[in-house]
Amino acid sequence: MDINKQIVEKCFYILILVLIVINALINNDSIFAMISAICGISYTFFAGKGKPYCYLFGITGSAFYGFISWQNAVWGNLFLYILYYVPMQIAGFIKWNKNLKQDKSSIVKINVSRRELAVILLISLFLIIILSFILSRYADPHPILDSITTVLSVSAMYLTVRRSAEQWLFWLIVNALSLTMWINLALNGTKVWSTVIMWAVYLFLSFYFYYEWKKELKESL
Repeated sequence: MDINKQIVEKCFYILILVLIVINALINNDSIFAMISAICGISYTFFAGKGKPYCYLFGITGSAFYGFISWQNAVWGNLFLYILYYVPMQIAGFIKWNKNLKQDKSSIVKINVSRRELAVILLISLFLIIILSFILSRYADPHPILDSITTVLSVSAMYLTVRRSAEQWLFWLIVNALSLTMWINLALNGTKVWSTVIMWAVYLFLSFYFYYEWKKELKESL
């Protein structure tokens, strides 16, 4: 059963990458959006599998995603990816390699306490309010949406480095809102359909890997 599941997962991963390339060719999509999408999905897929080398894809994808965020004046996402994601992914690569299972196949996963989760949520809410005000002053086209995705992404990335299953709940919210934002940009003529596909896949994977991580943690009790 596990072998069949691994085959399905690999086929899904390859199919999505092929879809992104085909979409980019048909719609004359931005090469930066295509590369960002390929690296981003590869990062999320291998992060969900608990593989430390996922961060190599993450760093590359963050650089390209930051560039297309700059092109589309999505300032919150730009600063998030360049100034936070890249350093955190380097830290994650180091920390994950120090917390591998005995067989070195993947990382040891954890649950954070309810108290820690509550503190993270309260801090996130406070920062969302502050950032919304700042982004509106700098003519961000979507200050509230951009601030929510930016702050929750910071929290989610922290939980990712911590190897916490709760990260996927934060990513779920971020991915749903980001998908909405990029669909709006694509419908208004910006050639970023590869990015739209990327966020749609992120949304699906956040559901899937939350279930998988919680299932593994429950079975390990």
